[in-house]
Amino acid sequence: MQEEVTSKTIALAIKTAKLDGKVLQAALRQFMQLYLKKRDTPHRGKQTLKQLMRHGTGVSNIEITDANIKAFSQTAKKYGIDFALKKTDDRYLVFFKGRDADVLTAAFREFSAKKLDMERKPSVRRDIGEKKAEAAKRTAARDTVKKMDRGIDR
Repeated sequence: MQEEVTSKTIALAIKTAKLDGKVLQAALRQFMQLYLKKRDTPHRGKQTLKQLMRHGTGVSNIEITDANIKAFSQTAKKYGIDFALKKTDDRYLVFFKGRDADVLTAAFREFSAKKLDMERKPSVRRDIGEKKAEAAKRTAARDTVKKMDRGIDR
């Protein structure tokens, strides 16, 4: 335990003309105030489960598949939902604060609508791939006709 405490250090930069005890004491006091303020403010957005539990509210969870987690994270960020992810096999458990349930249902509605729109839209890459395959077939057919016209055997 003692080794762990002694190995932690902090960096403090002070601009002063003359460094004496009072200036150092004031700087350390200000540093501690900023540190405590940052430590006590709750995290926002995606966070660990431990950080979410520190908020002091009830936690609920839902399951999301691995493929949908990126789109869900974007939607949750848009709605300002505090959530934590826990991976189990090919699914993610999304933990969120109990009072965010209404906001989460609205976010899920938008998320599912976005997902349905993506599935309905035709894939541009797939269309390009199909067009390339058709063009390759036509080119091969033209080459064989050209060779036959010239009397060149394969």
